[in-house]
Amino acid sequence: MLPWLLLAPVTLLVTGSLVYCVLTIVAAVRYRAVRPAPLGNAAPISILKPLAGIDDGLEENLRTFFEQEYSNFEILFAVRNPDDPAIAVAERLRARYRSVPSRLIVTGEPPYPNAKVYSLDRMLAEARHDLLVMSDSDVRVTPDMLAVIAAEFQDAKLGLATCPYRAVPGRSFWNTLEAVGLNTEFIGGVLVARMLDGMKFALGPTIAARRATLAGIGGFDAVKDFLAEDFVMGNLAAARGDGVILSSYVIEHHIGAQTLAANLRHRLRWNRSTRRSRPAGYAGQLFTNPLPLALLLWAVKPEWWPAAAAAVFLRAAAGWAAAGYVLRDPLTARLFFLVPLQDLLSFAMWLAGFFGNTILWRGRKYYLQADGRFELVR
Repeated sequence: MLPWLLLAPVTLLVTGSLVYCVLTIVAAVRYRAVRPAPLGNAAPISILKPLAGIDDGLEENLRTFFEQEYSNFEILFAVRNPDDPAIAVAERLRARYRSVPSRLIVTGEPPYPNAKVYSLDRMLAEARHDLLVMSDSDVRVTPDMLAVIAAEFQDAKLGLATCPYRAVPGRSFWNTLEAVGLNTEFIGGVLVARMLDGMKFALGPTIAARRATLAGIGGFDAVKDFLAEDFVMGNLAAARGDGVILSSYVIEHHIGAQTLAANLRHRLRWNRSTRRSRPAGYAGQLFTNPLPLALLLWAVKPEWWPAAAAAVFLRAAAGWAAAGYVLRDPLTARLFFLVPLQDLLSFAMWLAGFFGNTILWRGRKYYLQADGRFELVR
């Protein structure tokens, strides 16, 4: 009796997932169809770079920002402590690229939970320019990145742009698996949200914004207590009426190498944070992962195997649209056979995200509140 009771809801879920896969393909095509006008006025740009320790490939990541083919920009770095090893890397690059204006700020301990936001706030106070690019230390770009961003901000109505990213793992199987998921499943969700509801959020690794937009949402004070400050920043900018877009520039997000335990903690933190940032969207993620649902349908009704086969085909097509057509990701093209394993792990971590209220972040334990704010557990 139980399998028959499951049949109707599972069939509906699989059907919804197949529709979602089609939407992902359409959303990818629509995203690629938008391109900024040619760059006319090269507005001066301040790059804000929070640093904390030595990420994998840190020096190469930072070097790509010094080597921008752009006429007028500066780079600001911020560290929490004067003994942070990232200082030596930043100073070495500052000495090598003396023609690029750059400064380093030691912020001290943050007075609120989100240390990254505190670093950004301190750098903003010293930034000279009104167009700001906030970018994490694990981001790598090509020399035309600032030119693409500046071209997009020629639209006077644009207040904030967030860059999609191509995840690049270190030498870790678990991070490789995560990168395949980010480059197929996660970016697909971003593209579909953009198409159906417009951009009402931002993605953390790289965000560009006008100083006036940040001031209009209440500055960094408005997001300092949130774990997902990127999402909230984009949400507040859109609610204010400022234009928010998914930039046409794709960055590389180098996610490092982790053990299984560390990677699972990272995934769990992400899921718990996402559930609080956008509860309805998090529940809707059930439809973004058709393979586990198709396996369940096959188990309940084996003779309906064509539906499971359709799910496999459409998941592959949606994954290619996201990773291949949008991100131009060579990793996923080479390791596409890992998608089913990643989807099963992603589904399990999505379920786990519904439980628990604490996270571990940079060796410290935090409590997550229902609205996405977080506080240090003493």
